[in-house]
Amino acid sequence: MGAPWLDPADECVWRRFLDMQVRLRSRLSRDLQQHTGLSEADYEVLVHLSESPGRCLRVFELAEATRWEKSRLSHHLTRMCGRGLVRRAGCPTDSRGTVVELTDAGWDSIVRAAPLHAGHVRQWFVEALTPAQRACLGEISAALSTHLATADDTDRAEPGATT
Repeated sequence: MGAPWLDPADECVWRRFLDMQVRLRSRLSRDLQQHTGLSEADYEVLVHLSESPGRCLRVFELAEATRWEKSRLSHHLTRMCGRGLVRRAGCPTDSRGTVVELTDAGWDSIVRAAPLHAGHVRQWFVEALTPAQRACLGEISAALSTHLATADDTDRAEPGATT
């Protein structure tokens, strides 16, 4: 027997969550692209690299940080390399590995984009909620993340699980 359908109240909450998430990410993505020329994916890669020691990460570390599939990351990095935002280099500690480095142009892009993006997050997310609502949403997000991380750990521990 399959899983039971959601009851009307749970379905309503789920659909509202999905609608909010799509609208918010769409608005933030559109504002980011309009004001900085960066896509949401560009920004995510640049943030991770800019916050890393030496402004670089091994490809597998960047894949873990973004939670992207290897092929998606590879294709996106190729586009970003073509625009001069990042470069690939051999890993100094492992001749088989590759490092992704933030270029000066990439650094300049994230330095310009970050305050604008933070302003948009404040406008479309922070200011729409009361402090109590933000605290509640923080607790809900943490509970869901913990629940999903536990499931991910269980999946990896099962025999035959792929990593």
